[in-house]
Amino acid sequence: MDCEVREIVDKLLDSYRDVGGINHIDCSNLPSKAAIGAVCGDLLRLIFPGFLDDEAVASGELDARTTRRVVEVIAALKKEMVRSLRLKGEGGEHPEVAQKLICEFLLQLPELRRLLRTDVEAAYDGDPAAKSFEEIILAYPCLEAIAIQRMAHVLYREGLPLIPRMMTEWAHSKTGIDIHPGARIGSHFFIDHGTGVVVGETCVIGRDVKLYHGVTLGARSFPKDAEGNPIKGNKRHPNVEDGVTIYPGATILGGETTIGARSTIGANAFIMQSIAADSLVALSEVGHDIKDKAAHRRTSSVGEARDGD
Repeated sequence: MDCEVREIVDKLLDSYRDVGGINHIDCSNLPSKAAIGAVCGDLLRLIFPGFLDDEAVASGELDARTTRRVVEVIAALKKEMVRSLRLKGEGGEHPEVAQKLICEFLLQLPELRRLLRTDVEAAYDGDPAAKSFEEIILAYPCLEAIAIQRMAHVLYREGLPLIPRMMTEWAHSKTGIDIHPGARIGSHFFIDHGTGVVVGETCVIGRDVKLYHGVTLGARSFPKDAEGNPIKGNKRHPNVEDGVTIYPGATILGGETTIGARSTIGANAFIMQSIAADSLVALSEVGHDIKDKAAHRRTSSVGEARDGD
């Protein structure tokens, strides 16, 4: 045959043996990406009932439909949590640990709904193009990303391995908005457009904060131990206080950097130091070379005519 299957398989098996660190063989199963994605979809349907269902939901059906969906989420999430908790040495022989964590998590959904209502309000008030709450819930990617992050943050605080990050990366892949589950975010949070936004693990964001597309709240270089390995757990990402607006393309770095309340950060700013409250940060005016295209064409035509004489 043109393609030697045996040779390909043998070379891959050699690679599996020789190249470590990216194999997961002869181990217990890890959480399933597909299953976590499906759970995220069901959680969004619990948070926004009637918005993401294929058929209209009548109030008379709400109890039965919600009960069925909660039971399905518990079953699916328990299976994945048991796999996740094995990485901590928990849950494999004691699935009740996963059951307790799931119940505590789901009991917080009503409070998360209250918080997400403020995010919808912030989007409606912050975008003149928004015509209704329905439009925001159905068409604004920021709301999906924020909703998943707020739910993942609950599990992140409980120290659950893998799953919180898998949840936010599911949202990232769908929306282009990358919010780490560790970030602490206040109420009335709005990301306008959203594509390319990055919010790091140790960010602390106050209430009434508005970000535009392409904003990075990231880390500077971080310390390493004697063996050259990155030291984990340090505060690496900035704080953004209440009422701050950050315009497109701005980059703000560092765990000791704080953007003071009610400040405005202009587009494409690059900040690695704290900014006092009520500040306006803008790049110095950049000159632009503006030419008259019609005059340029006329000049070129005259030149070409002379060359042809």
